[in-house]
Amino acid sequence: MLKKILYADSGSTHIQDMLKVLLELPAVKDANITILHAVPPQITAEGVAAKWEEGSKSISQILKEVAIEPSRVTTVLRQGDPKQVVCEVADELNVDLIIIGSRGLKRIEAILENSVSQYVFQLSTHPMLLVKDDIYIKRIKRVMVALDKSPASQYALDLALNILRGYKDVEIFLVRVNPDLKKDLVLSKAEMEENPILAPALAKVKQMGFNGRCLVTGGRPGEQICNLVEQSQIDLLFLGSPDRRPSIAKSLPDLDRLLGTSLSDYIRVNAQCPVLLARQEG
Repeated sequence: MLKKILYADSGSTHIQDMLKVLLELPAVKDANITILHAVPPQITAEGVAAKWEEGSKSISQILKEVAIEPSRVTTVLRQGDPKQVVCEVADELNVDLIIIGSRGLKRIEAILENSVSQYVFQLSTHPMLLVKDDIYIKRIKRVMVALDKSPASQYALDLALNILRGYKDVEIFLVRVNPDLKKDLVLSKAEMEENPILAPALAKVKQMGFNGRCLVTGGRPGEQICNLVEQSQIDLLFLGSPDRRPSIAKSLPDLDRLLGTSLSDYIRVNAQCPVLLARQEG
C-alpha cells in the first residue's frame, strides 16, 4: 500500500490528472500526500520573492483542482536546485512513491537541459511514477507489468498488486519479452500462460481476484514492450528498475541510464502511457 506519496510540482496539468486517477484506488485513498514545489535559486531578493509567490500560487491551484482530504496533505516550498530538492525531500520523508512530470527527453538531451525527472530517475532509490507531458491520462483500466527473471520485476508485480488491491475494475497484462525468441513468433494462449516466468505471476494475479492476460513475444525488450503498450491501450505500466550501482557509488549516475542504454531509460522515453518504475534500495 502507498502510505506516503511525494508529488513534485512542475506546473503540468498531466501529473495533476494522474494524481486524481490514483486517488480513485482504494489503496491510495488514505495515503498522505506531500505537494512539493522547489523554488530555484535567484540572484536577487526580488527574484526569490517572485519565485516564492509563484510556487505558493501553484500549490494553491493544485489543492483547488485535486480533491484531497486536508488532513492528509502537506505542502512544502523549498529553495534549491529542483532536481536535488526532490531527491532530498523523498529521502527525508522516506516516501513510497514519487509522482513527477517528464518531457521524455532522450539521453544527453535531458542532461544538457538539466532535466529534473532524468536526475531523479538516475539517483533516487524510491519508486517513481513518470508522467510525460504529451500523454493523455486515462482512468486506470488496463495495467501492464513487464516481467523477466530479475527480482526487480517481481517487486514491480508485487507493487502493482498492492497498489491495485481492492480495485476490481482493472485487467492486468503480464508481459515477457524474450530476446532469444523470434520477433514474429506466435504462441497460443495456453503456451503463454505456461511460460515459466508468467505462470506464477498469473497465479498471483488470479489469487488477488484480478483478471489477468499473458503476452509472450521475442525481439528487443524495450521496443516490444512499448509496442505492446500501444497495441493493448495500456493506462499504466509497471517496470522493475534496479539500481545496479555499488553502495560506494550511490551518489553517482548509473552510466547505462546516463547513456540511454538501459531498458528502463528506453521505456521512460518511448512508452505512450505513464510508467511506474519500481525500485527499492538494495
